Amino acid sequence: MVAYEIETERSTKAVALHDAEDVVHPLELRIFDRLIDRAAVIQLPVLPLPDPHSRWISGHYCDEFAEAHVKELVVREAIGAAIPLAGVGCAIARRPLAQLAAMHDGHPFAGNSMTEDYEIGLRLGALGLKTMFVRIPARAGERGVVASRGHFPPTLGSAVRQKARWLGGIALSGWDRLGWSGGLGERWMRMRDRRGPLAALLLIAAYAAAFLWSQIWLAEALGAPIKARLDPALVTLLMVNGWLLAWRVLMRACFTASAYGVVEGLMSIPRLVVGNVIAVLAALRAVTLHLGGGAKRWDKTRHIFPAELPQ
Repeated sequence: MVAYEIETERSTKAVALHDAEDVVHPLELRIFDRLIDRAAVIQLPVLPLPDPHSRWISGHYCDEFAEAHVKELVVREAIGAAIPLAGVGCAIARRPLAQLAAMHDGHPFAGNSMTEDYEIGLRLGALGLKTMFVRIPARAGERGVVASRGHFPPTLGSAVRQKARWLGGIALSGWDRLGWSGGLGERWMRMRDRRGPLAALLLIAAYAAAFLWSQIWLAEALGAPIKARLDPALVTLLMVNGWLLAWRVLMRACFTASAYGVVEGLMSIPRLVVGNVIAVLAALRAVTLHLGGGAKRWDKTRHIFPAELPQ
């Protein structure tokens, strides 16, 4: 790129990032061209393509990205926190990229990080530069937005490996590499980003408690002479948590339905369990690798280019 700039005496405006298997929206470069002067980085939504052969494993990515890129990144920008890059569907302005390179011996990207795309957005935000998340309808009056599309891992093993890499790079290594800085909103979002290992412990405890309670209920139903007595305060706490869980599930279904339709929205409800199982297994793998000195090699995720392009 630098050689091209010297040869042509023209300056590059921005660098766009994508994986080779991504389906790039035809309006993407136009959006980058019009908006990159207003921010150091621009991130477009990422919407995984539904895989008819993996409705549960690959499908849970649809639910998570729909919620993250319809709600969470919007809120993140609104409270002034930096937007982490997804590594696809994003553009980095030329000057901020050179600024990062100058600060790191000519290397703007952290080659020793498993989540260097995530880090670059936060590093630019820490420099006081604007990071922007852009959701723009592809056509006026229609629901679809300009987004990056692509297939995600369809098997349990590949999903666990990918998410372990994400979790290890963000929650474990990212804590060491990026620390805690910025205002209240930035610190709150970094805490949310790094909650994966703790969330896995809570999920294990919750499912174990649900299993044990089901055994007590089954024993009572079969006539066993036992009676579980719960403190009224605990009952109230369980009821409050139950309503909050119901609200959480409803929101996930609504965001998935807004991006993929009602059927996928309804399927997102049981897919929560699938996502929880993958999260627990990924956390165990990430912590094991981290305690063992970190990942020794790049845990490559195998991607598939879609046989048919989405409409």
